Amino acid sequence: MSEGLSPAEQKAAFGRTVAERFANRLMLNVPSRGNTKVEALLERINRDDEMYALWLAANVNAVERLGMTDHGPVHVKIVMNIAIKLLRVLVEHGVEPGVVTNYGMGVDDAEVVVILASLLHDTGMSIHRADHEGFSLFVAQGKVKELLEGLYDTATATIVRSEVLHAIIAHRSGGKPLTVEAGVVRVADALDMAKGRSRIPFASGSTSIHSISAAAIEAVHIEAGQDKPVRLRIEMSNSAGVFQLDQLFREKLSGSGLERYVELEANIEGEGEKKLFTSFHL
Repeated sequence: MSEGLSPAEQKAAFGRTVAERFANRLMLNVPSRGNTKVEALLERINRDDEMYALWLAANVNAVERLGMTDHGPVHVKIVMNIAIKLLRVLVEHGVEPGVVTNYGMGVDDAEVVVILASLLHDTGMSIHRADHEGFSLFVAQGKVKELLEGLYDTATATIVRSEVLHAIIAHRSGGKPLTVEAGVVRVADALDMAKGRSRIPFASGSTSIHSISAAAIEAVHIEAGQDKPVRLRIEMSNSAGVFQLDQLFREKLSGSGLERYVELEANIEGEGEKKLFTSFHL
């Protein structure tokens, strides 16, 4: 049970029955830019009750039972949109995705890999937090095969599925992505850090450095960089937010394969605290 929340408060905050949870179903979308495979894929995903139930189950374990941050539909939607934006900025600056380099596929196929990996990377949380990345592999295996049916021939679909599974396992702590797509998903997962993402554990009484530092992150902006292809501009309201960047985000960026492509700048806005510094660069 989430620390600080009574059963009645949990019901009010999250709902209780499967039907109640599905009544507030979140629809997923991302700018397709004419990518017909992405359009078809998202249409299938938005109709997929099993997929949505997996996200709900993951979120019940994370939020309601462990008092962690959201790992459900909102999280995967945010990660998917961040990942697609990162991939597109990189491609616009001449960075080639793995499926293009190794298999002669198109950027549209790389987007399929990134979307599926983003949406399925935490499905293992539906089983348990411990080793959830590994659990996500066998939860995702059949689902990816089903979702790709008819979009690709069998051989190509098998390659795409393998790329998705690689990106899923590479997002774990110490994971070493071997493709741009996997690196993008790993970094995007870490960038779901704006203050609303820490609201549930912070409100339920978790005042650790994790929840406090996350509450200090006001916004995350992804832009074309000056010295590198991608510039991550982070707005913070308190210097506690540097923990998110120096300890948590740095670990995800390290070994992602994207280090040479990404620059980060964080600035503290407002006058609500004694400022120990005004900007942070990584």
